[in-house]
Amino acid sequence: MGGPLGAIIGRYPTGAGGDAEGQIGGGGGGGGGDGGIIRHNRKCRDLMFLFIFVAFWVAMIVNSSFGFNQGNPLRLTYGLDYKGNVCGNRHGDPDLRELDVRYWLNPNQVYLSGVKNSQFNLADARSICLMECPLPSEDGLNWVCDYPDGDIRLSVDDWIDRDYDYYEFLTPEMRNSSLQLQGPCYPVIFPSVNVYWSCQFIARASNVSLKHWQQMGGVNIDENLIIDKTIHRAINSPSAVLKRYVADIGKAWPVLIVCGGILPLFLSVIWLLMIRHFVAGMTWITVILFNALVISVTMFYYTKAGWIGNDALSVVIGETDPYIHITGREINHLRAIAVLMTIIMVIAFLSSIAIVRRILIATSVLKVAAKVIGEVQALIIFPILPYVILAIFYMFWFSAALHLFSSGQIVKNDCSGNCCSFDLKSNKVICDNCCGYSIHYTHHIGISILFHLFGCYWATQFIIACSSTVIAGSVASYYWARGEISQEIPFLPVFSSMKRLLRYSLGSVALGSLVVSIVEWVRFILEAIRRRLRHSDPAPATCIGKITSSSSHCCLGCIDWTIKSVNRNAYIMIAITGKGFSRASSIATGLIMNNILRIGKVNVIGDVILYLGKLCVSLFCALFAFLMLDTYKYKSAHNKISSPLFPVLVSWGLGYIVASLFFAVVEMSIDTIILSFCQDAEEHQGTAQYAPPLLMETLDGQGEMQRLTQGS
Repeated sequence: MGGPLGAIIGRYPTGAGGDAEGQIGGGGGGGGGDGGIIRHNRKCRDLMFLFIFVAFWVAMIVNSSFGFNQGNPLRLTYGLDYKGNVCGNRHGDPDLRELDVRYWLNPNQVYLSGVKNSQFNLADARSICLMECPLPSEDGLNWVCDYPDGDIRLSVDDWIDRDYDYYEFLTPEMRNSSLQLQGPCYPVIFPSVNVYWSCQFIARASNVSLKHWQQMGGVNIDENLIIDKTIHRAINSPSAVLKRYVADIGKAWPVLIVCGGILPLFLSVIWLLMIRHFVAGMTWITVILFNALVISVTMFYYTKAGWIGNDALSVVIGETDPYIHITGREINHLRAIAVLMTIIMVIAFLSSIAIVRRILIATSVLKVAAKVIGEVQALIIFPILPYVILAIFYMFWFSAALHLFSSGQIVKNDCSGNCCSFDLKSNKVICDNCCGYSIHYTHHIGISILFHLFGCYWATQFIIACSSTVIAGSVASYYWARGEISQEIPFLPVFSSMKRLLRYSLGSVALGSLVVSIVEWVRFILEAIRRRLRHSDPAPATCIGKITSSSSHCCLGCIDWTIKSVNRNAYIMIAITGKGFSRASSIATGLIMNNILRIGKVNVIGDVILYLGKLCVSLFCALFAFLMLDTYKYKSAHNKISSPLFPVLVSWGLGYIVASLFFAVVEMSIDTIILSFCQDAEEHQGTAQYAPPLLMETLDGQGEMQRLTQGS
């Protein structure tokens, strides 16, 4: 331990013997043995990591500016036409602000792009943007013509009003070209439905329209299921699904504000107030409510997956033929989450039964934290400050993320296909300009996205760590003053603790949050590599391989949990002693190892109840997000989301983070009191001098006092 630390904050007892400075050991204390407040000589620690954190934020701003300059969130939802315009983009040529549905004009090109070993891709097939998917005529032949240009003297609005049809204005040469499926007008032979803003062809040709086409001398049109599958495969590619998921975050921003910001703030404050005034019943309420919320969220996933009721997720935007059944990856993802939630529900129920007998211990421990909150009342409202900082950060971060994910460059495809089309500007058929456009993502964009994600995690951990350190310093002031809120401890201890953090310990907090972030990202990278190897190797995994993979995954999870636990206790010792992160971690680890069995007995169940409380808040946010997303607004038109999965998960994550900020008041209060008690007992021959009376009563009542001080 390197010698006693002494009462770093608070009043040193005159009867302890010796002068105060001598008792502080390596702390370099001031003050004297007159019973006054000891002023510990602190200094700035781990400054290098504070500079690294500041430099990292400069890089984050530069990285985000790249996304804002290059990105366009519309690309995440809508497709490209044959000119490279994003459907729905008002800056396109022509103005496409009302035209957001992509439609492939030439069905034979769609068919050709789906033929095996074909050199022609769907991205090269001629597509334009419409307001809605066209349908075949019931008694004739409908046409969809290219954007009006050249000799076609129509405005875009007139073209829309005519249902995209100006076939009657075509010259004989243009009509002949159209009958060869070279445009500028194309027949509507196959019905189509709007699936995620792309017209999904139904390989069921209209007999009436096809008959009229043949009577007019049109070329043969391929009728095959390939037409259906080709578009479906493109719409449901992993990259397309990921883009839609990210776009859902942008569309559901009101849900995120309510369920990820306002609601968890409200629930967390209520929980803290109930802990303060109704601590005896809160443990039981938390356990029961947690199980009810897990069951409710699970049932919602079953409903959206189509396993319960008739409210399954629909991939079609707008009305559709009830006999047409189209599914997507989103349904499979919801079903996978539903199965996972079922497993979690069973584990949660069994775990709740297992801890019923231990709940009374948690209640007694929470009483101590409730006493601290009641005395240092500013602790209840303090988390609002880091909450506001996080809210501002997340608004900036999500906006930058949407732009980064859409910051690919629109480039013309390098194709070798031989396809001809009528060009209205030159008034002739051109056969050397058939390659379409695609969004090209370079490796540096992927690195920018990963950097942005890592920055979010590190910034979140940093703000939570700062909040925890301030709370620990405030509670330490309470403990080392014998629980007396008077002039014997700093005035307004929360603000005094915040001042110490900003002046001395930001570098240490930056280092601690960086360690957690690095370990978490090592887990993420190793998991990604493991998945990549599993998909690249078709051979079934051996039993030893499965055991090795599971064991390594479990070990990494244990390491991550251990580091987070050590960090939390390190923040406490940073607040108490003013030491750097490494030294504070060493002191905290020594205290924990010397009292591992006794601390665990008192504190583990309390931590479990607090963890369940945070899950209750976040699960309630997820449940409310489901209810908000289940309204007409998010089921139709431009606000329709592809799946509730991502908005619900993000609402759950944000709710958990907000709850962590507020629940840290109780969590850090308990840990700080116990670590301070252990340090106090070690420095005074097993008899704690500064423990508040309620803490002594609580530990005596549980038979823990003797074990904590004597180690037996």
